[in-house]
Amino acid sequence: MTLLSQFSEAYASPDADYWKEAVRSEMDSIIANGTWEVTERPYGCKPVGCKWVFKKKLRPDGTIEKYKARLVAKGYTQKEGEDFFDTYSPGARLTTIRVLLSLAASHGLLVHQMD
Repeated sequence: MTLLSQFSEAYASPDADYWKEAVRSEMDSIIANGTWEVTERPYGCKPVGCKWVFKKKLRPDGTIEKYKARLVAKGYTQKEGEDFFDTYSPGARLTTIRVLLSLAASHGLLVHQMD
């Protein structure tokens, strides 16, 4: 995998046309999925910036499989107590997962994993 760190670097490279198509594809996906909506910024709220991350995905033989562009939030710019107060990330205990997998196996059920 090859990673480019800046938008200008990608667009100035010999592969610029591929990167532009990757950006178009990402924007099309964002719009199609309803990822965001344009709203007025509430007074006193600081917006979180974003940046582009560019990757070349390579096949095992080293040839380029895909040009991938992702628009990511700069969450690292936020300050606890100023931009956010609480964080929560739900997670299951390993014991719970084992019990559920055991029940699925004993009843012949198909298990799907999602992120």
